[in-house]
Amino acid sequence: MRRLAGLLVVPLLLLSTAACGDDKASDSVSKSGFPAITAGSKFGEKPTLAKGEGDPPKELKTDVISEGDGATLKNGDAIQVNYLGQAWDSTKPFDNSFDRKQPFDLTLGAGMVIQGWDKGLVGKKVGSRVELVIPPDLGYGAQGQGDIKPNATLVFVVDIVKATKIPASAEGTAVAQDNIDLPKVGTKTDGKAPTVTIPKSDPPKKLVSNYVLESKGDVVKETDSVVVNYVGLLWKGSKAFDSTYQTGKTQTFPLAQVTLKGLKNGLVGKKVGSRVLLVIPPDQGFGDEAQQSIPAKSTLVFAVDILAKM
Repeated sequence: MRRLAGLLVVPLLLLSTAACGDDKASDSVSKSGFPAITAGSKFGEKPTLAKGEGDPPKELKTDVISEGDGATLKNGDAIQVNYLGQAWDSTKPFDNSFDRKQPFDLTLGAGMVIQGWDKGLVGKKVGSRVELVIPPDLGYGAQGQGDIKPNATLVFVVDIVKATKIPASAEGTAVAQDNIDLPKVGTKTDGKAPTVTIPKSDPPKKLVSNYVLESKGDVVKETDSVVVNYVGLLWKGSKAFDSTYQTGKTQTFPLAQVTLKGLKNGLVGKKVGSRVLLVIPPDQGFGDEAQQSIPAKSTLVFAVDILAKM
């Protein structure tokens, strides 16, 4: 079963090829041996980094430049960060979130980013500014990425803005599923994938977004990023094409960047902590275009646990 997260949303590449910044910073290193922050040294400010001097370290290095007083990050937390990254031997950033004025969302330890981030941010506190020096084997290795050269050592300044602990399952009041022409979704809250039983009848032609479990959480807005577990199936044949439960890792979707129209429209207005049935007709799904194991003109069925919003 191939993951479809990259098709459901506009990929938020942590290491994009869009370069920014300039070469004005002079080469220097901090007292700790890390490339120095030569401007924008405070948490929340866009930093400027000097070039690293000498041979880069062969192991992951982390330096807490300023420590916050928030919660300590653990694997499985949904976090928001601002960051700037550049290669050890460069003064020109290859990417940063400060210019976009939109923090980057990820689930720590879920493999959503390079290993150096997952390993380097665990144990750090919300509100901290951290500098990471990441060797190639914990970055992009021998293949490189875009403008990042093969076997590049990467340097990041990361501001940890927010963290949310993620529950294992949706909770709430079970809502009657009495329409025999719609799929039935299981209501167990054990953290395992809920059962989804699809009827033999023809699928609906309009988007269906129904509560299975309705919580008392905040209402999801289009500007939110949501942390979800889900299973996705084809109406025809009831074949599962994607599931976060198989990997045991949640997904974080910035709803404003979700490209699957029915997924976005179906989650906006629902309450955090709920389980939702979505039936997405082709015109709000992938339409006439086949995608991986999804044939063209497919009606899609999702059971989504909205675990948190950022």
